[in-house]
Amino acid sequence: MTQTIVILGHGPVGKATAHRLVRAGHRVRVAQRTRPLDLTSGAAFQACDVLDAEAVGAAIAGADQVVLAVGFSYTGAVWRRDWPRAMANTLAACEMSAARLVFVDNLYMYGPQTAPLREDMPLADFGAKPAVRAAITRQWLAARDRVKVAALRAPDFYGPGVRQSHLGDVGFAAIAQGKAATLIAPPDTQHDFAYVPDFARAVETLLAAPDADFGQAWHVPSAPTATPREILALGAAALGRKLKINAVPLGLLPTLAVFSPFLRELKEMRFQWDRPYHVDASKFGRRFWADATPFDVGAAQTARSFAAPVR
Repeated sequence: MTQTIVILGHGPVGKATAHRLVRAGHRVRVAQRTRPLDLTSGAAFQACDVLDAEAVGAAIAGADQVVLAVGFSYTGAVWRRDWPRAMANTLAACEMSAARLVFVDNLYMYGPQTAPLREDMPLADFGAKPAVRAAITRQWLAARDRVKVAALRAPDFYGPGVRQSHLGDVGFAAIAQGKAATLIAPPDTQHDFAYVPDFARAVETLLAAPDADFGQAWHVPSAPTATPREILALGAAALGRKLKINAVPLGLLPTLAVFSPFLRELKEMRFQWDRPYHVDASKFGRRFWADATPFDVGAAQTARSFAAPVR
Protein backbone atom coordinates (compact mmCIF):
# COMPACT_ATOMS: atom_id res chain seq x y z
CA MET A 1 0.00 0.00 0.00
CA THR A 2 1.37 3.39 -1.00
CA GLN A 3 1.86 5.71 1.96
CA THR A 4 3.02 9.24 2.64
CA ILE A 5 6.22 8.99 4.68
CA VAL A 6 8.09 11.99 6.07
CA ILE A 7 11.81 11.63 6.76
CA LEU A 8 13.21 14.20 9.17
CA GLY A 9 16.86 14.40 8.19
CA HIS A 10 18.69 13.43 4.99
CA GLY A 11 21.94 12.15 6.49
CA PRO A 12 23.34 8.72 5.60
CA VAL A 13 20.44 6.69 7.04
CA GLY A 14 17.73 9.17 6.04
CA LYS A 15 19.03 9.32 2.48
CA ALA A 16 19.38 5.55 2.13
CA THR A 17 15.88 5.10 3.56
CA ALA A 18 14.43 7.67 1.16
CA HIS A 19 15.95 5.76 -1.79
CA ARG A 20 14.36 2.51 -0.66
CA LEU A 21 10.94 4.05 -0.01
CA VAL A 22 10.81 5.94 -3.31
CA ARG A 23 11.79 2.76 -5.12
CA ALA A 24 8.97 0.95 -3.30
CA GLY A 25 6.46 3.49 -4.63
CA HIS A 26 5.77 5.53 -1.49
CA ARG A 27 5.26 9.28 -1.42
CA VAL A 28 8.38 10.50 0.37
CA ARG A 29 8.85 13.96 1.84
CA VAL A 30 12.27 14.92 3.21
CA ALA A 31 12.17 17.66 5.84
CA GLN A 32 15.15 19.51 7.26
CA ARG A 33 16.43 23.08 7.52
CA THR A 34 17.93 23.34 4.04
CA ARG A 35 17.33 21.45 0.81
CA PRO A 36 20.06 18.81 0.42
CA LEU A 37 22.14 19.05 -2.73
CA ASP A 38 21.82 15.27 -3.08
CA LEU A 39 18.09 15.09 -2.41
CA THR A 40 16.83 11.65 -3.33
CA SER A 41 15.33 11.65 -6.81
CA GLY A 42 11.57 11.30 -6.57
CA ALA A 43 11.36 12.68 -3.03
CA ALA A 44 9.72 16.00 -2.21
CA PHE A 45 11.38 18.52 0.09
CA GLN A 46 9.98 20.75 2.80
CA ALA A 47 12.04 23.20 4.84
CA CYS A 48 11.69 22.39 8.53
CA ASP A 49 13.62 23.20 11.68
CA VAL A 50 13.04 20.26 14.00
CA LEU A 51 13.34 22.67 16.95
CA ASP A 52 10.34 24.67 15.69
CA ALA A 53 7.15 22.93 16.80
CA GLU A 54 4.98 24.68 14.22
CA ALA A 55 7.35 23.80 11.38
CA VAL A 56 7.50 20.16 12.47
CA GLY A 57 3.71 20.02 12.64
CA ALA A 58 3.45 21.43 9.12
CA ALA A 59 6.05 18.99 7.76
CA ILE A 60 4.33 15.95 9.27
CA ALA A 61 0.76 17.00 8.47
CA GLY A 62 -0.93 14.35 6.33
CA ALA A 63 1.81 11.76 6.87
CA ASP A 64 1.06 8.13 7.50
CA GLN A 65 4.46 7.48 9.02
CA VAL A 66 7.53 9.46 10.08
CA VAL A 67 11.21 8.57 10.26
CA LEU A 68 13.19 10.68 12.74
CA ALA A 69 16.76 10.57 11.43
CA VAL A 70 18.16 13.97 12.42
CA GLY A 71 21.57 14.60 13.90
CA PHE A 72 23.00 17.41 15.98
CA SER A 73 26.50 18.71 16.53
CA TYR A 74 28.47 16.14 18.52
CA THR A 75 28.59 18.07 21.78
CA GLY A 76 26.95 17.27 25.10
CA ALA A 77 25.72 20.84 25.57
CA VAL A 78 23.95 20.89 22.20
CA TRP A 79 22.43 17.47 22.79
CA ARG A 80 21.09 18.47 26.22
CA ARG A 81 19.55 21.62 24.75
CA ASP A 82 18.17 20.32 21.44
CA TRP A 83 17.37 16.62 21.61
CA PRO A 84 14.52 16.76 24.18
CA ARG A 85 12.92 19.62 22.25
CA ALA A 86 13.25 17.82 18.91
CA MET A 87 11.74 14.66 20.36
CA ALA A 88 8.87 16.56 21.99
CA ASN A 89 8.07 18.40 18.76
CA THR A 90 8.13 15.20 16.71
CA LEU A 91 5.96 13.25 19.16
CA ALA A 92 3.41 16.09 19.32
CA ALA A 93 3.23 16.38 15.53
CA CYS A 94 2.86 12.61 15.11
CA GLU A 95 0.07 12.57 17.69
CA MET A 96 -1.71 15.38 15.89
CA SER A 97 -1.47 13.62 12.53
CA ALA A 98 -1.99 10.08 13.91
CA ALA A 99 1.30 9.11 12.23
CA ARG A 100 3.50 6.26 13.36
CA LEU A 101 7.13 7.08 14.21
CA VAL A 102 10.33 5.13 13.61
CA PHE A 103 13.21 6.70 15.53
CA VAL A 104 16.70 6.14 14.08
CA ASP A 105 18.64 5.70 17.32
CA ASN A 106 22.04 4.69 18.65
CA LEU A 107 23.18 2.58 21.63
CA TYR A 108 24.57 5.21 23.98
CA MET A 109 21.75 4.84 26.52
CA TYR A 110 23.07 1.48 27.76
CA GLY A 111 26.27 3.04 29.09
CA PRO A 112 29.33 0.86 29.87
CA GLN A 113 28.58 -2.85 29.54
CA THR A 114 30.62 -6.03 29.26
CA ALA A 115 27.84 -8.29 27.95
CA PRO A 116 26.35 -8.02 24.44
CA LEU A 117 23.89 -5.13 24.32
CA ARG A 118 20.21 -6.11 24.47
CA GLU A 119 17.06 -4.04 24.11
CA ASP A 120 15.92 -4.98 27.62
CA MET A 121 18.99 -3.54 29.38
CA PRO A 122 18.19 -0.68 31.78
CA LEU A 123 18.85 2.91 30.77
CA ALA A 124 22.13 4.22 32.17
CA ASP A 125 22.55 7.94 32.89
CA PHE A 126 26.28 7.84 32.27
CA GLY A 127 28.03 10.90 30.85
CA ALA A 128 26.43 13.80 29.01
CA LYS A 129 25.51 12.27 25.67
CA PRO A 130 24.46 8.82 26.95
CA ALA A 131 22.29 10.55 29.57
CA VAL A 132 20.57 12.57 26.85
CA ARG A 133 19.84 9.43 24.84
CA ALA A 134 18.37 7.85 27.97
CA ALA A 135 16.24 10.95 28.59
CA ILE A 136 14.75 11.05 25.09
CA THR A 137 14.12 7.30 25.32
CA ARG A 138 12.00 8.00 28.39
CA GLN A 139 10.18 10.67 26.39
CA TRP A 140 9.00 8.33 23.66
CA LEU A 141 8.32 5.54 26.12
CA ALA A 142 6.02 7.89 28.05
CA ALA A 143 4.20 8.81 24.82
CA ARG A 144 3.41 5.23 23.75
CA ASP A 145 -0.23 5.55 24.77
CA ARG A 146 -0.60 8.46 22.34
CA VAL A 147 1.87 7.74 19.54
CA LYS A 148 2.94 4.46 17.96
CA VAL A 149 6.74 4.63 18.23
CA ALA A 150 9.50 2.15 17.46
CA ALA A 151 13.18 2.87 18.11
CA LEU A 152 15.69 1.29 15.77
CA ARG A 153 19.14 1.20 17.34
CA ALA A 154 22.48 0.50 15.70
CA PRO A 155 26.16 0.68 16.62
CA ASP A 156 28.64 2.85 14.73
CA PHE A 157 27.83 2.60 11.06
CA TYR A 158 29.69 2.65 7.76
CA GLY A 159 28.78 2.46 4.09
CA PRO A 160 29.33 3.84 0.59
CA GLY A 161 29.90 7.58 0.73
CA VAL A 162 29.47 7.72 4.52
CA ARG A 163 32.14 10.14 5.68
CA GLN A 164 31.21 10.99 9.28
CA SER A 165 32.11 7.60 10.70
CA HIS A 166 35.00 5.96 12.55
CA LEU A 167 35.64 4.12 9.27
CA GLY A 168 34.68 6.96 6.91
CA ASP A 169 36.90 9.91 6.01
CA VAL A 170 39.68 8.73 8.30
CA GLY A 171 39.29 5.09 7.27
CA PHE A 172 38.09 3.95 3.87
CA ALA A 173 38.43 7.40 2.27
CA ALA A 174 42.02 7.73 3.46
CA ILE A 175 42.86 4.27 2.12
CA ALA A 176 41.33 5.17 -1.25
CA GLN A 177 43.64 8.20 -1.34
CA GLY A 178 46.70 6.04 -0.68
CA LYS A 179 47.03 7.30 2.91
CA ALA A 180 47.11 5.56 6.26
CA ALA A 181 43.82 5.14 8.09
CA THR A 182 43.67 7.05 11.37
CA LEU A 183 41.71 5.45 14.19
CA ILE A 184 40.73 7.00 17.50
CA ALA A 185 40.15 3.47 18.72
CA PRO A 186 42.13 0.25 19.23
CA PRO A 187 42.37 -1.34 15.76
CA ASP A 188 42.37 -4.90 17.11
CA THR A 189 39.45 -4.79 19.54
CA GLN A 190 36.28 -6.46 18.30
CA HIS A 191 33.53 -3.94 17.54
CA ASP A 192 30.17 -4.22 15.82
CA PHE A 193 29.46 -1.94 12.87
CA ALA A 194 26.13 -1.57 11.05
CA TYR A 195 26.10 -1.18 7.26
CA VAL A 196 23.99 1.86 6.31
CA PRO A 197 22.06 0.03 3.54
CA ASP A 198 21.13 -2.60 6.17
CA PHE A 199 20.05 0.17 8.56
CA ALA A 200 17.77 1.62 5.86
CA ARG A 201 16.41 -1.84 5.10
CA ALA A 202 15.57 -2.25 8.79
CA VAL A 203 13.77 1.12 8.82
CA GLU A 204 11.69 0.04 5.82
CA THR A 205 10.98 -3.27 7.56
CA LEU A 206 9.55 -1.54 10.63
CA LEU A 207 7.52 0.87 8.51
CA ALA A 208 5.85 -2.17 6.95
CA ALA A 209 5.38 -3.96 10.28
CA PRO A 210 2.08 -4.11 12.18
CA ASP A 211 1.30 -1.88 15.17
CA ALA A 212 2.13 -4.74 17.53
CA ASP A 213 5.82 -4.30 16.68
CA PHE A 214 5.79 -0.68 17.85
CA GLY A 215 6.11 0.64 21.39
CA GLN A 216 9.55 -0.98 21.74
CA ALA A 217 13.19 -0.84 20.66
CA TRP A 218 14.91 -3.03 18.09
CA HIS A 219 18.59 -3.56 17.23
CA VAL A 220 19.70 -3.49 13.60
CA PRO A 221 21.39 -6.74 12.48
CA SER A 222 25.11 -6.42 11.76
CA ALA A 223 27.69 -8.69 10.20
CA PRO A 224 29.51 -11.03 12.62
CA THR A 225 31.72 -8.95 14.89
CA ALA A 226 35.17 -8.05 13.55
CA THR A 227 37.95 -5.62 14.40
CA PRO A 228 38.45 -2.27 12.65
CA ARG A 229 41.72 -3.59 11.22
CA GLU A 230 39.98 -6.63 9.71
CA ILE A 231 37.21 -4.51 8.20
CA LEU A 232 39.56 -1.89 6.74
CA ALA A 233 41.84 -4.64 5.39
CA LEU A 234 38.93 -5.96 3.32
CA GLY A 235 38.43 -2.48 1.86
CA ALA A 236 42.13 -2.06 1.15
CA ALA A 237 42.26 -5.44 -0.57
CA ALA A 238 39.32 -4.47 -2.79
CA LEU A 239 41.36 -1.47 -3.97
CA GLY A 240 44.58 -3.42 -4.32
CA ARG A 241 46.22 -1.35 -1.60
CA LYS A 242 48.31 -2.20 1.43
CA LEU A 243 46.60 -1.27 4.69
CA LYS A 244 48.39 1.21 6.90
CA ILE A 245 46.90 2.36 10.22
CA ASN A 246 47.78 5.10 12.65
CA ALA A 247 45.92 4.51 15.91
CA VAL A 248 45.58 6.95 18.80
CA PRO A 249 46.09 5.04 22.08
CA LEU A 250 43.05 5.40 24.32
CA GLY A 251 45.35 6.21 27.23
CA LEU A 252 46.35 9.44 25.47
CA LEU A 253 42.77 10.57 24.92
CA PRO A 254 42.45 12.58 28.17
CA THR A 255 45.68 14.44 27.39
CA LEU A 256 44.83 15.09 23.75
CA ALA A 257 41.31 16.15 24.73
CA VAL A 258 42.76 19.21 26.44
CA PHE A 259 43.70 20.55 23.02
CA SER A 260 40.83 19.20 20.91
CA PRO A 261 37.13 19.94 21.49
CA PHE A 262 36.16 16.90 19.40
CA LEU A 263 38.36 14.54 21.39
CA ARG A 264 37.00 16.10 24.55
CA GLU A 265 33.54 14.99 23.46
CA LEU A 266 34.80 11.50 22.61
CA LYS A 267 36.46 11.03 25.99
CA GLU A 268 33.23 10.03 27.77
CA MET A 269 32.58 7.43 25.06
CA ARG A 270 35.77 5.46 25.72
CA PHE A 271 33.66 2.62 27.09
CA GLN A 272 32.64 1.78 23.53
CA TRP A 273 36.24 1.11 22.55
CA ASP A 274 38.15 -0.05 25.63
CA ARG A 275 36.55 -3.51 25.49
CA PRO A 276 34.90 -5.78 22.89
CA TYR A 277 31.66 -4.14 21.76
CA HIS A 278 28.96 -6.61 20.81
CA VAL A 279 25.31 -5.94 19.94
CA ASP A 280 22.67 -8.63 20.27
CA ALA A 281 20.21 -8.20 17.38
CA SER A 282 18.62 -11.63 17.74
CA LYS A 283 15.23 -10.13 18.64
CA PHE A 284 15.03 -8.39 15.26
CA GLY A 285 16.42 -11.47 13.53
CA ARG A 286 13.79 -13.77 14.99
CA ARG A 287 10.96 -11.43 14.04
CA PHE A 288 12.13 -10.12 10.66
CA TRP A 289 15.51 -10.97 9.08
CA ALA A 290 19.10 -11.54 10.14
CA ASP A 291 21.04 -11.66 6.85
CA ALA A 292 23.12 -8.53 7.36
CA THR A 293 25.59 -7.62 4.61
CA PRO A 294 28.93 -9.44 5.20
CA PHE A 295 31.96 -7.24 5.76
CA ASP A 296 33.72 -8.61 2.69
CA VAL A 297 30.87 -7.16 0.61
CA GLY A 298 30.17 -3.98 2.58
CA ALA A 299 33.82 -3.01 3.09
CA ALA A 300 34.62 -3.52 -0.59
CA GLN A 301 31.64 -1.46 -1.75
CA THR A 302 32.45 1.29 0.74
CA ALA A 303 36.11 1.48 -0.23
CA ARG A 304 35.26 1.55 -3.95
CA SER A 305 32.77 4.38 -3.36
CA PHE A 306 35.61 6.60 -2.15
CA ALA A 307 37.87 5.57 -5.03
CA ALA A 308 35.24 6.34 -7.67
CA PRO A 309 35.83 9.58 -9.65
CA VAL A 310 33.76 12.57 -8.56
CA ARG A 311 31.14 13.52 -11.16
